[in-house]
Amino acid sequence: MNTSIAANISMTRNRINAIDSLRGLIMLLMLVDHVRETIYLHKQVADPMLIDQTDPALFFTRFTAHFCAPIFVFLAGLSAWLYSHPPHLQGSQRDATGFLIKRGLFLIALEFTVINFAWVGQFPPSTWYLQVIWVIGLAMICLGLLHKLPLPILLTLGILIVAGHNMISDIKIASDHPAYTIWTIFFQRGFLPEPLASIKISYPLLPWVGIILIGYACGPLYQQGISSLQRQGRLITIGLAALATLFLLRSFNIYGENLHWQHYPDFIRTSMSYLNFQKYPPSLLFSLLTIGTGMLCLAWFERSSNRFTQLCAEIGAAPMFYYILHLYVLLILQTLLVQIFGANHGNRFGVEQVWQVWLGAALLAPILYFPCRQFAAFKRQSKQAWVRYL
Repeated sequence: MNTSIAANISMTRNRINAIDSLRGLIMLLMLVDHVRETIYLHKQVADPMLIDQTDPALFFTRFTAHFCAPIFVFLAGLSAWLYSHPPHLQGSQRDATGFLIKRGLFLIALEFTVINFAWVGQFPPSTWYLQVIWVIGLAMICLGLLHKLPLPILLTLGILIVAGHNMISDIKIASDHPAYTIWTIFFQRGFLPEPLASIKISYPLLPWVGIILIGYACGPLYQQGISSLQRQGRLITIGLAALATLFLLRSFNIYGENLHWQHYPDFIRTSMSYLNFQKYPPSLLFSLLTIGTGMLCLAWFERSSNRFTQLCAEIGAAPMFYYILHLYVLLILQTLLVQIFGANHGNRFGVEQVWQVWLGAALLAPILYFPCRQFAAFKRQSKQAWVRYL
């Protein structure tokens, strides 16, 4: 093999491994949050969380999960750019419209069927919850329609959406208003009118479109002409700039979060108040924290190569397979716990301490890892078209 070709393949593998490693890490954090929703559901958290009523251990456990959805969506945009600009085309662009729209529709269909059943264990469910997979699917469709615009326009549009939607975040539309349905889908979390079924929009669309556009616009950081050190430097610069902007806006309660932070008698509660960001829909400060941290992690994963980063990369190489698998494992787990120990919180079994949630996630992670590794290897070798959707 030509030396330059081998070097290019090695560089491509390193940068893709960094993306998979970050995806794998947030999937492990997601596992903790979903274990919480399986065996600690009786301890509900609001959005934003109620500082006076939330135990610090529960607050920070929930806080770690904040990084999952925005980094998922950001990496979906970044991966779409990589699909549009494969290394073998040497600078030419592949039309990703069909792929993004078809994959988006596929994800929406999964949300309504396979994933809703996994959450509640019945089909049809009494209420359809449209969550992160649905919003990634819709965001992909939007990106499929917009991605041919010049990158500066896409980046500007993404930033305007992410930074500007807080200006209208106080606008609430009543359920009897003609614009209620469209406003709920795009911006206001809530239930749709019920002519046929009960449907709750848990993830309003608009801010997530901004995040996926920013992810796509960051794709050129991963083009062949940029060295690993250059990319790491730019990722670190962007990440630190995002966190510095967050610090400035949050410290003085300037903009980007409806609920201002305040001082409490103890440092822990004050820190909780400072970090108490809105997720549904994601506030500007929520996005600055999560995407800024994600940029720093991308740089770190590309620079570091060890067993942990490799484990994360192997999990992150099969994200949809992992997502579906872990939901069904948790559904089976809750069913078994009720059968063995009985229901102690309504019709569910629940634990009483947050540390038990983390222990449960730690025990489940190896169980999920091995089938994910096998599927990722199968996906790399398979030529079947359906495999790429998982």
